[in-house]
Amino acid sequence: MIKINSFKLLISFFIFSIYLKANAQGTIQDYQRAELFNGFIQNKIYNSPTAIKWLPNKRQYFYSILTAKGTEFIIVDVKNLSKKPAFDQEQLAMALGNIGNSKPEAYKLPITNVSMNDSATALLFNYDKKQWTYNLATFKCEEVKRLEDLGQEGYWGDRTSNQTDRKTKSPDGKWNGYIKNHNVYIKAVEGSSNEIQLSFDGSEGEYYSGFLYWSPDSKKLVTNKIRPNKPHLIYLIESSPTTQLQPILQSRNYLKPGDALPQMQPSLFLIDSKKQIIVDQSKIQSQYALNNFNWRKDSRAFTFEYNKRGHQKYSIVEINTAGIVKELVAEESKTFISYSGKLFRRDLADGEEIIWTSERDGWNHLYLYDGNGKVKNQITKGNWVVRNVIDINEEDRTILFEASGMEKGQDPYFIQYYRVSFNGSGLVKLTTENGNHKAYFSNDKSTFIDTYSTIEKPQVTVLKDGKTGRLLKELESGNIDALLNTGWKLPEIFSAKGRDGETDIWGMIIRPSNFDPNKKYPVIEYIYAGPHDSFVPKSFGNDSRGSLHELAELGFIIVQIDGMGTSNRSKAFHDVAWKNIKDGGFPDRIAWIKEAAKKYNYMDITKVGIFGNSAGGQSSLGALLFHPDFYKVAVSSSGCHDNRMDKMWWNEQWMGYPIGPEYAASSNVDNAYRLQGKLLLILGELDDNVDPSSTMQVINQLIKANKNFDFLMVPGMKHSLGGDYGEHKRRDFFVKHLLGIDPPEWTWKTNITVPKP
Repeated sequence: MIKINSFKLLISFFIFSIYLKANAQGTIQDYQRAELFNGFIQNKIYNSPTAIKWLPNKRQYFYSILTAKGTEFIIVDVKNLSKKPAFDQEQLAMALGNIGNSKPEAYKLPITNVSMNDSATALLFNYDKKQWTYNLATFKCEEVKRLEDLGQEGYWGDRTSNQTDRKTKSPDGKWNGYIKNHNVYIKAVEGSSNEIQLSFDGSEGEYYSGFLYWSPDSKKLVTNKIRPNKPHLIYLIESSPTTQLQPILQSRNYLKPGDALPQMQPSLFLIDSKKQIIVDQSKIQSQYALNNFNWRKDSRAFTFEYNKRGHQKYSIVEINTAGIVKELVAEESKTFISYSGKLFRRDLADGEEIIWTSERDGWNHLYLYDGNGKVKNQITKGNWVVRNVIDINEEDRTILFEASGMEKGQDPYFIQYYRVSFNGSGLVKLTTENGNHKAYFSNDKSTFIDTYSTIEKPQVTVLKDGKTGRLLKELESGNIDALLNTGWKLPEIFSAKGRDGETDIWGMIIRPSNFDPNKKYPVIEYIYAGPHDSFVPKSFGNDSRGSLHELAELGFIIVQIDGMGTSNRSKAFHDVAWKNIKDGGFPDRIAWIKEAAKKYNYMDITKVGIFGNSAGGQSSLGALLFHPDFYKVAVSSSGCHDNRMDKMWWNEQWMGYPIGPEYAASSNVDNAYRLQGKLLLILGELDDNVDPSSTMQVINQLIKANKNFDFLMVPGMKHSLGGDYGEHKRRDFFVKHLLGIDPPEWTWKTNITVPKP
């Protein structure tokens, strides 16, 4: 967005009020108002705490809060149910003045990442590119360290090498284990300098991993013998580097669906006898991954988790010191196991019991296993989903967890908090208020601060009893008067039936600040339909990714929807994505938009646009390829347009392995010839999240099919919606092709200024 410059606030609001009354759509005034909006709506959500922290030594909570005065820091004492300022902010302002050039305002302190220590005696924060502590007794600031510039962000696919050169000391401190010449060695920490070779079959082509796992009694050692795979390099050309005139060729190791993966053979060594135990591999063939290696506390066995290639089997495997392999849990699915988002495991009493999550009954729930892998009982049950486990109390045999969909009449994505016994009895509802909850518990879980809101109602913050959910003290009530005074319109929660006429589909509607129900508004959908989560915001905020409120200011109704194929509902709801990414929930989205237009006739669904990034980039182009009768204009950024070209872990999880014809059926490349409507493709030349060739191959096929489209390549940009320049191009594209008018010349930008919030 445009940088915010300072000038008189009164004049700014006068100008803004004039823009607010403009009746045209896509005009210079609308563009200017959209840019002003970005500045005006910031820092106007008051009394909604963030950075909530429990201070165990004082049995207090600490948080920061934005008020009309500025940023304040608060302490809540659970013993006497009191709330007070955490410290004298004027004193801290003076202390900062002593180390800086000038004294800042007490309630506009230029500090970030503020936290309090467990004893409530000192603050830790960042200021002036350094980390500092502030002693609350002496009022002195002390530098901890400089905050070094991290430079370029690391590539998402960077992994620690198994051939790492490291020594691993045994728990009794007597031995070091390490890899030498691809084999496993041990050497006494003291005394003899002789090293002992434990394995003899390691080689460059099949080596032992440098990650060694000692048994607690120091008498056994486990590692993996690895048959490596061949790297898959993708190449990126940095056309305009800042370090030199000539371009720079970059490369990344980027595994794609169907590529070979390293295969691991767990290997057990007995230290006293210097013997290697052969482990049966029959139950762990065709590995996607082996991970979470852990020894039982009594050293009788070790366990690990096995994810079979294709993600249709996931198991917990136990191997004892005789090398006998036992599957404790063998989770299997005809579609996919959502291993990256829904799995939870906790071993109890050194493996006598296991708590495990599964969707085997059609919903994500908790199960209790015995130590031999037999289900003792299902812990949670119903047409709702467990979202996260917060705490397991082995003494009380209770589980504290997050879930959504249990409370009737509420948005099924709202997170609520519950406690239940291991045997499934005694369910306690700790939160039930209609809203999306986030709880912050004390260490002993006896109390918690509960924050909840919706996109239509600001955050409420209360202190509750951790055993019963009983209200102990009302702490804060969010105030958005200042935000509403800017003209910002609340989003609307909207639900309608999906493709089956039965399932509720949930989303939101955003209107411009100068909304007039007597006018007609084209509709733009912001889409992200990745099966790994759900995406429509559920908590209060002034805007979401995609700058949706700003886009609405140009004269559009903006919608965002979670259709079938996304997560956090039933297994059947989720399975729509199986080998069918192109579905994208579009039958549900179209039905939802049509239903909204029946209620609101100002929504012109003869002019529907769509945009998205990454998986949303794939879907937004897919809208024109597979649903051109409904979607007319699309802007696609950083799209993974062919699931064979994108990262392995994400695509194989939903599209399956081995590679089948479903990949081509969902490919925007193979289906590019179908294009109808207006298309803008946006791409960063250094995108190492999605191979840029994915977009270039779409372009190749569009050209061969003689299709008209627009394309923006941004030099130096990585995985992105397009940056400021791309945002402006996207807005212009929708104005031109949905409103049917030529966008204003870009020169207006040089004259726009925005006040400080």
